[in-house]
Amino acid sequence: MSSTTLGVTLEGHVAQLKRDLDGILVHEAALSGLAAALLASFAQGGKMLTCGNGGSAAEAAHLAEELTGRFYRERKSLPGMCLSIDGTLLTCIGNDYGFEEIFARQVESLGRPGDVLIGFTTSGNSENVLRAIQRAKERGLITAVFSGKTGGKMKGLCDYEFIVQSEHPSAMRVQECHQLMLHVLCEKIERVVLGIE
Repeated sequence: MSSTTLGVTLEGHVAQLKRDLDGILVHEAALSGLAAALLASFAQGGKMLTCGNGGSAAEAAHLAEELTGRFYRERKSLPGMCLSIDGTLLTCIGNDYGFEEIFARQVESLGRPGDVLIGFTTSGNSENVLRAIQRAKERGLITAVFSGKTGGKMKGLCDYEFIVQSEHPSAMRVQECHQLMLHVLCEKIERVVLGIE
């Protein structure tokens, strides 16, 4: 049995991904803006917070570890924290306040004016990410969202938005495009930190 018998080919996936990647080129200026906002926050003693659910939680964690650890070059650690990874804390807040509050409650505790909150939601409609963004805005944080399709409820809400308008019916293409943008974001930040730009 060949993969073409199943209707799935690597060639088809690559062709779709190429179309989607062409579509994210419109985000170049916003990526530079977000990189500058993060660098300004770090320079003032601020930090980056990230959040998301499921695969988006993995994206959020990946970005935080690339900045706290390192991405490509040796450099000082940068303050990044993912709000999606502490199971004990998430279940505590979820049990006492509801799943919708698991990130917002952490933003309330950890977020300071000038910090940056980056939310990940492929639909743009994740209620707990939406509430975190709203709480962050109330507290004076800079906000960004990586989403997909139409941007959902998040569209127009954040200081920086990265909406991947993939034709693919699942979230995977959106997340693949997010991953590339996150790597570009990390490289932009590292180059400035190291004085390359």
